[in-house]
Amino acid sequence: MNSAIELLAPRYDIAWYPWAVQYFFLIALSYATLWLAVPALVFGKQRWLPTARLALLACLTTTLVAPVALLADLHQPLRFWHFYAYANSHSWMSIGSLILPLYVVGVIVLAWLAWRPALQAHRQVPGLSGLVARWVSLGDAPTPRALLVLVGLGTLALSTGIMLYTGAEVAIVKARPLWHTVWLPPMFVATGFIAASGLILVLNRVAGERSTTVSRQMLKVLLGACLFAGMIAGSWFLDGINANVGSVAAAMESVRGSAEWRSTALWGGLTGVVLFGAVLTLLTRPASRRPALHAWAWVLGLVALHVGWMFRWVVLMDVQTVARHSAGFHHYGIPAGSSGILGIVGTFGLWLAALLLVDLFVPWRQARQGGSAADISPAEPASHDVEGAPSHG
Repeated sequence: MNSAIELLAPRYDIAWYPWAVQYFFLIALSYATLWLAVPALVFGKQRWLPTARLALLACLTTTLVAPVALLADLHQPLRFWHFYAYANSHSWMSIGSLILPLYVVGVIVLAWLAWRPALQAHRQVPGLSGLVARWVSLGDAPTPRALLVLVGLGTLALSTGIMLYTGAEVAIVKARPLWHTVWLPPMFVATGFIAASGLILVLNRVAGERSTTVSRQMLKVLLGACLFAGMIAGSWFLDGINANVGSVAAAMESVRGSAEWRSTALWGGLTGVVLFGAVLTLLTRPASRRPALHAWAWVLGLVALHVGWMFRWVVLMDVQTVARHSAGFHHYGIPAGSSGILGIVGTFGLWLAALLLVDLFVPWRQARQGGSAADISPAEPASHDVEGAPSHG
């Protein structure tokens, strides 16, 4: 007599939705662009000032939108107060709930201090733009450079806390070997700088700056970030193939039989190698051919943004499809609603709206490192090294 035994495997819903990807992506852009603005804003490197202007614009706008995505990922946004009413010093999420508001305030104050002299010079402009400048600049007193430096250093310290907690709150999950590794937090940071340098390259193009100085500086940052990310990925892989036990070995074993994961790894590796090679080619070209080549640097910026976002999608979403208590892999299809495609598009739309509002009302192209309105003219150009422009003397 033959008998059949049926094995039923429960289907587990995913815990994090694409809102989490949006938050991790935007907050990485925020802290990375902050670090890219620091050389000029805090340490007074004039050569870095055109880059700092774009970086601060990117930093403020992503900082404002990132918490919105985080609240949406709570599924019940109004329950955020639970983090404060039931604080837990052993929870990285609870620690992050204390660091994040301070960081957001720090970025807003830093941007205001950096843009205040330009706003003061902009107060005589007729219309709504001048009215906003008069209201936001808060008087005629000069902006102390020491205060800007102090706020900048404090916000920079808080940004390291953001880097630590966003990486640690994922890496601490022992139930997911693909998450539970010391290599994940630095990889988040490395891909964050890849995406941030890409964003500045894109903004340098679409905002009309087209500065070769900005392009060259960001291509160098992009090259270093790609190299750092490659070293981390190689170390993780070597750790997995040379160890029989441990989270990395368990992670590789969990996806060994998946053709989809092999394709993902191949795609990620090839994209990184191509991006690194293209950036290296641009930087090593003869000086006579650089202006035309830098005109295409924004395309590499788009690829860099793709790398940063897709890494977070793979880590936060695809990893959740790897079964923990049953055989095989769980399927996840992106829904069309607010928890899927609409949420992704809406978050980027919100960021674009913030970017356009700042560009409309804030003369960020004339930003200085403190000072007063007397140091700047409302019509002062932002940059003199436009791509393709001839050089005179």
